[in-house]
Amino acid sequence: MATPVFGSSVLTRRGILAAAAGTLLLTACGQQDQQPDGRTAGTTAPGDHELVIGVNLELTGRGAALGVLQHRAMEITVESLNIAGIPVGNLRRTVRLEVRDNRSDPREAARQATELARRHQVHALVGGASAETSMAIVEVAQELQVPFLSLAAADGIALPLAERTFIYKLTPDAGDVARQMARLIESQRIRRVALLAADGLHGDSGVQAVEGALRAVDVDLARIVRLPASGRSFSSAAGRAVAGEPDGVIVWATAPDSGEAARALRRAGHRGPLFFDPGAVADDTLSDANAPAVEGAYAVHPACLAINTLIATTTAQLARRDFIYRYAALHGSFSGFAPYGSDAIQLLASAAGTASSVDRGRLRAYLQTQVTEGIAGAYAFAPIRHGGMERDSLGVYTVSQGAWTPYS
Repeated sequence: MATPVFGSSVLTRRGILAAAAGTLLLTACGQQDQQPDGRTAGTTAPGDHELVIGVNLELTGRGAALGVLQHRAMEITVESLNIAGIPVGNLRRTVRLEVRDNRSDPREAARQATELARRHQVHALVGGASAETSMAIVEVAQELQVPFLSLAAADGIALPLAERTFIYKLTPDAGDVARQMARLIESQRIRRVALLAADGLHGDSGVQAVEGALRAVDVDLARIVRLPASGRSFSSAAGRAVAGEPDGVIVWATAPDSGEAARALRRAGHRGPLFFDPGAVADDTLSDANAPAVEGAYAVHPACLAINTLIATTTAQLARRDFIYRYAALHGSFSGFAPYGSDAIQLLASAAGTASSVDRGRLRAYLQTQVTEGIAGAYAFAPIRHGGMERDSLGVYTVSQGAWTPYS
């Protein structure tokens, strides 16, 4: 795994969070988590030898560019885990996925989350590749007290913590991404940039984070333009973003919007560098249609993009290499956004093993003890922190000849 670029180590934060998790764990486990109808959460298991995970993803619709990748990753990880099963107490359980396509519709995502929790009695929920579908699932998961691991990028998903006790977020925090990006921009002596941000919660997080990060490095944010929610045409937004002739443009969006925005910016006359947040790192962004526009662009992303088979020596690096090999063999190429889904399944399996139970309340409590190196990057959950990949997992990458490569 390549050493992250322009990053600073915060390994001590993991130790602090791990200690906090241990301190408060007994209190968390001692509480009986009640359903709204009075039943103890998670006492009805679908099968005595199963860990059943409800998967609620964008398999069709605009969010499919990310949702399909997550589903593929989950299937690979479940197949690996089920070779021997996962030890939970005195049983070895297999993992079963109950998969639903929310069609990129938040209302459908909420309906399906309710069905998975009530009718199918899943032990946990995973999904929501977009911020909007994730927030719809959050409301259901918190009300019905089902652990939910969100795969979306928006800082408000797991906050405020007092109202999100069953909610976890795997993607990096916007502030960590923006600070890494700002240092990169400053190092290239770029003085004025424009921000083209997605409509909605993901874009909102980006705007707030970028404003603060650029102020800290004395880079002028010339203008902020939001992409239309419809996704139909980005020409007008791109034209407004480049009207002041910025030295560079930050595109804070998710695929497929990231690639379409890059094309629109090039058509509008921008010839300077483009900077993407992690939401851009999907197959669609490097498609033939987008390739000329994104060549030479930069992205801040977890270090799973930089696996090098010659230096894979640690357990985490070897696991990354194996996952990437299997993913590429099955699907032709590896996508950097995929591993979040794999990590979510692994985190739940680990929590079940540590808790010696698949009870929803105990899973929630033991998720708070997970301090681990996953396929995508490092996580340090605690009762005081339910979201965000560790910032030292982030690196800087550039598009070179149609592929993401480490930047140095």
